[in-house]
Amino acid sequence: MLEYSRKPVKEIDFNDVRIASFVSESDQNIDIDTVDSFGEEWTKFSSFSEVEIKNAGDQYFDIVTEEICNSSSVVLDMGCGTGRWSKYLANRVKFIEAIDPSKAVLSASHLTKDLNNVRVTQAGVDSIPFADESFDFAMGVGVYHHIPDTQKAVRDTVKKIKKGGYLLIYLYYSLDNRGAGYKFIFKMSTIIRKIVSSMPNRLKKITCDFIAFFVYMPFVMLARLFKMFFPKGGIWEKIPLSYYHDKSWNIIKNDALDRFGTPLEQRFSKKALVQILESCGMEDVVVSDGLPYWHAVGRKMK
Repeated sequence: MLEYSRKPVKEIDFNDVRIASFVSESDQNIDIDTVDSFGEEWTKFSSFSEVEIKNAGDQYFDIVTEEICNSSSVVLDMGCGTGRWSKYLANRVKFIEAIDPSKAVLSASHLTKDLNNVRVTQAGVDSIPFADESFDFAMGVGVYHHIPDTQKAVRDTVKKIKKGGYLLIYLYYSLDNRGAGYKFIFKMSTIIRKIVSSMPNRLKKITCDFIAFFVYMPFVMLARLFKMFFPKGGIWEKIPLSYYHDKSWNIIKNDALDRFGTPLEQRFSKKALVQILESCGMEDVVVSDGLPYWHAVGRKMK
């Protein structure tokens, strides 16, 4: 277990566990409304089945080889949320430090309570409480696109990675590999997101559940039917929300809240993602061609 580089601002007592908190008012690269929104989201969706975690993890970590992450790796889970990626990876690595600035740390602490090699800490990207070059591998899965200055957040994370270490990152894609019709539907959904994300929490959750059932599910069912009757040629993959064709209702509801309930959302092309990683000192960048778009891994060489 790594030592903190400074004393915590406070400690949170939760289920006989003390969670060190380093979040302070001096943190700048943070959107408070978005952090609060995710705190509420991960309180509602605080548990995932082993199957849900494995299926999703297999997609995000498809480009993470044994060389990149293994039994000797000390890992930083940046913006851990419920801690599901830490749980997915725990049996493959030496130790994981899971950090998040929101009250999601309570959910993460509960989900990982039986894992002796995972510790949960409350901290944001401005206040990562560890010395530079402390980690062999870091992951920021679905995190940096919700931070005001994405590139700075990535750079601050890379500082904590050892030379020769790796970073796995997933950023919402800008639909750069999609057609005009798909992009039009997305623009309409963005207008709806701005309205929904400003609603009171209870109304927002109800609205997002409504969207999950009446918007997501029809597309999901259509994708399932097309895959069943036209499995070759990839026609079904062109259907909006086809990514969820094999996902559970729990995951679909969770992601609908994530998509429409979040105040701050940024999107990046495949090219922009590579440029961000390279500008932060990462080399040998590999971007997965598989869903979800875009996730990539790079190696710190400087």
